Amino acid sequence: MTDTIHYIEQSLQGIFPTSEIRCFIRILMEQVCNIAPHQLLIDKDKQLSDSQKEKLYQITERLKQAEPIQYILEKSDFYGLEFKVNKNVLIPRPETEELVEHIVKYVKSNKADADKLNILDIGTGSGCIAITLASELPQAKVTAVDISEEALHVAQTNAQSNQVNITFKKVDILSNEAYASIPEAYDVIVSNPPYIMEKEKEAMHSNVLTHEPHLALFVPDHDPLRFYKAIARLAKEKLNKGGKLYFEINAQCGNETVAMLQEEGFENVQLLQDIFGKNRITEATK
Repeated sequence: MTDTIHYIEQSLQGIFPTSEIRCFIRILMEQVCNIAPHQLLIDKDKQLSDSQKEKLYQITERLKQAEPIQYILEKSDFYGLEFKVNKNVLIPRPETEELVEHIVKYVKSNKADADKLNILDIGTGSGCIAITLASELPQAKVTAVDISEEALHVAQTNAQSNQVNITFKKVDILSNEAYASIPEAYDVIVSNPPYIMEKEKEAMHSNVLTHEPHLALFVPDHDPLRFYKAIARLAKEKLNKGGKLYFEINAQCGNETVAMLQEEGFENVQLLQDIFGKNRITEATK
């Protein structure tokens, strides 16, 4: 095992920070070889099978190409749940966990009749938002929509593996047909839509640019709030009175997003920061 660990370290040196390489090793040894992190020192002389070594070598080569480890292992943790991920969906981020936490706290603090709660997740991707809300708020009815059939297939698989019941629909939220495709009224609408401007690509890591779906990431520089405007207008029609609209946002567009929501007639618009102090979430009331 020591020789294999050394091989991984040497192969990834200069590509990733030492701390990240150590993290990769802990994850791979646990996932591929069933060796828990605390056993790495105790069992350092343990012999790995040829198949285990070969799999670790293959994964190391993929890591050298900046492929995210979540895609290589085809899974990612989010809010204590495990999600299947592949090239058709974004890898769930910690910032999105904070978005979910705000919604869960709001519902648990303000909705005694949570069994009547109707929630809509727009642009569901892997389903991490919708599935986590359904898990945390089991009385609520949750609907999730996305334009990508491939993403919806992943989300449906995740809903089954996490044992929650969600209604999935293919919807282009920018189309006029979206209104007819989403006939119900909702108490909470949430979305983490594409929000990275094209001009921001230069500052992004290659593993994101090369491997994650651009459809779920980017918007034109001249219209960065494209999806937010469309969803806000739909929410004005589909939210019940007093209903909440939640967005995860581009930190650079916080004030613009707040202004847009106010112009659309939403009340009590709040701009919330993530744990790093960046503008990350908006909350608005119909």
